[in-house]
Amino acid sequence: MEIANYIIDEKATVRQTAKKFGVSKSTVHKDVTERILQIDPSLAHEVRKVLDVNKSERHIRGGLATREKYLHQHSQDLMTGNAS
Repeated sequence: MEIANYIIDEKATVRQTAKKFGVSKSTVHKDVTERILQIDPSLAHEVRKVLDVNKSERHIRGGLATREKYLHQHSQDLMTGNAS
């Protein structure tokens, strides 16, 4: 229940939630998609909505992370004189 509420309140990803609670992503996913459904179906539905939004935005976050990586790498190259 605590994991499900955290995901809803923080709009957290499975990865963020796993890190926060010190468990694997698989455990978080199983807890909020299977176990919570048996305990509290309405809570499970709310969690599913957050997870669906996160999944739909995943490619955007990945692209931004890649962009940041290369911007950082380029600025390091400029500072060390290794720019091409």
